[in-house]
Amino acid sequence: MQLPDDVVEDLRRRLRRIEGQVRGLEAMLADGRECRDVVTQLSAATKALEQVGFRLIASGLVYCIEHPDDAKAAGYPIDEVQRLFTKLA
Repeated sequence: MQLPDDVVEDLRRRLRRIEGQVRGLEAMLADGRECRDVVTQLSAATKALEQVGFRLIASGLVYCIEHPDDAKAAGYPIDEVQRLFTKLA
């Protein structure tokens, strides 16, 4: 399934931001930061990753609804995309 260019760019931007958050988490641990501060940042990074997944699945669902035959031919019938969504939920 081909995702729109704007969606791909948005997802890549979000992932680069998350990459920075993960590097920050590693630095926090190396610096001996307080557990509550690390957990707060870890929670933010986890939430950001979930948002990437939901944005990806939402775009896939839109594609499947707008192009059901093409989606099915590409191996993404609506029920498969729904299963992917439940993996994130």
